[in-house]
Amino acid sequence: MSTMISLDNIEKVGTGLNRPECVLSTSNGRLYTADWRGGVGITEADGSQWYLLPNDKSLNLKPNGICLMPDGSVLIAHLGDTDGGVYRIAQDGTTTPFCLEVDGNSLPPSNYVHLDEKGRVWITISTRKMPRSEGYKPDVCDGFVVLVDTSAENVPPRIVADNLGYTNECLVSPDGNKLYVNETFARKLVSFDIAENGDLSNKTTVAEFGLGTFPDGMTFDTDGGIWITSIVSNRVIRIAPDGSQTVMIEDCNNDHLEWVEAAFQAGEMGRPHLDNAQSKKLKNISSLAFGGADLKTGYLGCLLDQSIYSFDSDYVGHAPVHWNFDGPNKSSMKSETAS
Repeated sequence: MSTMISLDNIEKVGTGLNRPECVLSTSNGRLYTADWRGGVGITEADGSQWYLLPNDKSLNLKPNGICLMPDGSVLIAHLGDTDGGVYRIAQDGTTTPFCLEVDGNSLPPSNYVHLDEKGRVWITISTRKMPRSEGYKPDVCDGFVVLVDTSAENVPPRIVADNLGYTNECLVSPDGNKLYVNETFARKLVSFDIAENGDLSNKTTVAEFGLGTFPDGMTFDTDGGIWITSIVSNRVIRIAPDGSQTVMIEDCNNDHLEWVEAAFQAGEMGRPHLDNAQSKKLKNISSLAFGGADLKTGYLGCLLDQSIYSFDSDYVGHAPVHWNFDGPNKSSMKSETAS
């Protein structure tokens, strides 16, 4: 069943998107992408596109991770040059802070935001270093995870995991018992046990990755597999329940990958190593969501294209928490239609 997917069978979806790093899908056929216009790109089932953007243009948000909420609003992890935090964009474009500080300190540029079935919101911060490229090193472990428990009264946001090697996407397991976290530049997928109050414990290495793999996004399938996307090498790797890894997709130039790897090992990796795609089709894939009527279509977010990508899968994706959310109502806001 684990057959490598040919690049010829991967199609582009959408046009004119601006850094669609994160992609989400819902049962009504919609696709949502983070968009550096400052909000969210929405691709309808019929292929039409529109944008949910803040009414306040002075905010200058840089959405990296996005998260759908039951009321039609969207949470955005703001990846500013020096500031971060999570903002909520309502259906009408009203934008308000959701979580801008923890323990009295302003959040650094923020990577990802995730809603679980209990209504808790998990936020990842990749690094405290500025510029963030100072965190692209195997020995830097200053990333962390923040929990916002909206169901608990008078409980402020708190750090529940720290000292991580460039914290990237995080997801609560389908059974709700574990939080999985990608450590991009430690090149690990780790898990934590989740206590009833949201505290994390028992950090466990689920998978370690070799040369050229820098884990970024992840999702689950219904057979217990975990799918990982790797920036730079444009790899999609499926981790089976027994821990074995299968490369499902790969699109990279070996010389380019060796150049990046050498810089990484020397502690000299920087923006030029991430902002320069030397591939046949995929332009630095960063996230993955299963969708379609049967949850067997994979969608890949990316950093360096104006489209996302889709492929057919033999596996069925695990329906995410937001799968049956309606999402924002276009008529509620002053939308900006895609050209």
